[in-house]
Amino acid sequence: MGWASTGARQGLRSCVLGLTAITAVLVISSNAADARHHHQVHAYLVRHFEHARHHASSDDYSPPSASILVDGNSGAVLEESNADGMRHPASLTKVMTLYLLFERLDAGKLKLDTQLSVSEHAAEQDPTKLGLKPGQTISVEDAIKGIVTRSANDAAVVVAENLGGSEEAFAQLMTQKARALGMSRTTYVNASGLPADEQVTTARDQALLGRAIQDRFPRYYRFFSTTSFVFHGLTIHGHNHLLGSVNGVDGIKTGYIRASGFNLITSVHRDGRYIVGVVLGGRSAFERDAHMRALIEGNIRLASTQHNAPVIAERATPKGEGQQVASAAQALPRVEPTTGRTSVGSNDPIKPLLVKTVTYHTVTVRTASMVPMPVLVPVSPPAQAQPEPQTARAFAASSEALTASPINSTARVAEPVLRADPIKVASVKPADPEPEAAPHARGGWIIQIGAFDSENEARQHLNDAKQKVHGALASAEPFTERVRKNDSTLYRARFAGFNKDTAEAACKQLKHSDFVCMTAKD
Repeated sequence: MGWASTGARQGLRSCVLGLTAITAVLVISSNAADARHHHQVHAYLVRHFEHARHHASSDDYSPPSASILVDGNSGAVLEESNADGMRHPASLTKVMTLYLLFERLDAGKLKLDTQLSVSEHAAEQDPTKLGLKPGQTISVEDAIKGIVTRSANDAAVVVAENLGGSEEAFAQLMTQKARALGMSRTTYVNASGLPADEQVTTARDQALLGRAIQDRFPRYYRFFSTTSFVFHGLTIHGHNHLLGSVNGVDGIKTGYIRASGFNLITSVHRDGRYIVGVVLGGRSAFERDAHMRALIEGNIRLASTQHNAPVIAERATPKGEGQQVASAAQALPRVEPTTGRTSVGSNDPIKPLLVKTVTYHTVTVRTASMVPMPVLVPVSPPAQAQPEPQTARAFAASSEALTASPINSTARVAEPVLRADPIKVASVKPADPEPEAAPHARGGWIIQIGAFDSENEARQHLNDAKQKVHGALASAEPFTERVRKNDSTLYRARFAGFNKDTAEAACKQLKHSDFVCMTAKD
C-alpha cells in the first residue's frame, strides 16, 4: 500500500499506546476531584483513537463507491452511479431500526419516556456506544438521540431486543419491512450495522428508505436533525457535518465500517424542492461529504417544486417470504396494520372539512319498491328531536355515504338532527344544500404541517403553529382535511390563503420552529 498506509498504521499504533498509557494513569489516580477531568480526557482520546482507526482503514481499503440523488417531490432520479450495486450499509442500518421503533411510537405501543432494558449482549457491543451497563434502563427518546448522534451500537441493540425479543429476530423483521417497502436488494442480520458479510443493501434502496421514513413519520423524523444532546451529564455530539453547513439539510444518517467505507444519507428541503441523496463507499468522511455537496448543488435546481410522487406504500409480504419472522412477530406487542395509510404530502384529492358547518336532517324515504334509503335534506334544527332506533341506523348509513360523496369537500356534518317520521313517495330528488365557500378558495396555495390520527390533534398543531409563527400565519385560514383509504383515517393540518411566495416564506419560518411543512398548489 506504500508509505501512506504504513504511516497510518504507525499513527494508529502510537494512538493505541498513548491511550493505554493514559488509561493506566487514570486507574492509578485516586483523586476524586480529578475524576471528571480524567474522564473527559479519556473520552477525548477515545474519539481521536476512532478517528485514527477510520483514517487508517480508509487508506488501507477502498470499497467501490455508489451514489444516487432522488427528487422527493416527483420520485425522479436526478443522478446515479452504481445505484444497484450491492454494498454494506454500516450504520445506515440504524435508519431501519428507527423506522420500526417509530412505527411503534406512531401506533401508541410505546412513548418517548418508555424505559427500555439493557442486556449484557447490548452493553458489550463494540464502539461507538453510549456505555450502557447491563441491568440499566434507557428512555426511548434517549435511545433515539444516541442512535442519531453518536450512532450508538448499544442503544440500537437495546431497541432491537426490547421490540423483537432478540437482535436476530428483530433483524428478520427489519428485512421483512425492507421487502414491504420495495427494498428488494437489502438484507439485515443485525440492528447496528456492525460488520456482517450477509448484511447488504444498495444506494437505491437506501434512498427509498430515506424518503419513506420522513413521509411516514414526520413527527419523529425531526430527531434526525439532532446535532447534540445531554446524556447522564455529558454532551453527545453528532457525526453529520452537513447539518447546519448546507442550506436545507435536515438529516439523516452517516455510517462507516471498513468493508463499506464512509456512507451517508442526506435529505434537503430548499425553496419548495425536496431531494434525498445517498453516497456509499467514500474513502473518508471529508470525501463522502464533498461528494454529497456536489450532488446537491449540481442537481437541486432540476428538482420539482410540485409534489406529485406516488406514495411509498407498504405492500403485503409475498407468500413464504415472511415465514422466518413469524415466531418473532408473535412475541411483539400488536401493531395495527398500516398498509394503505396515506402519508403527508400524498397526491390524494383534497377533501377539506370546514370549520363552519351545515346541519342536515336524515329522512327515511321509501321508493316505489319500498326499500328504505336515507336522503339528506338541509333544514333548520328544531328545539328537540329524539331519533327512533331505525332512524338512528339510517343516519349512520347516511354519514358513511356523506364521507365518500362530493358534498364532503364543501360541508361538514355537525350535531345532525334526525326527523323520525317517514315519507312515502315514489321517488325523491334530494334538495341541494347551498354550498359555503371553501375557506381556502381565495388563495392559490396552501401549506401542510402534518397528518394526524385525530382531528383534535391536527387542530392543536394548527393552534401551536399559529402561536409560534404568528406573523407569517396572521391572515392564514386553518383547516383540517380528512383522508380515508381502506380502513385508515388521517387528518391533515393545513393553512390556506397564500400565494407561492408567502406560502414558501411561511413554511421556512415553520421549519425554523421545528414544524414539518410543505407547500402545495390549491
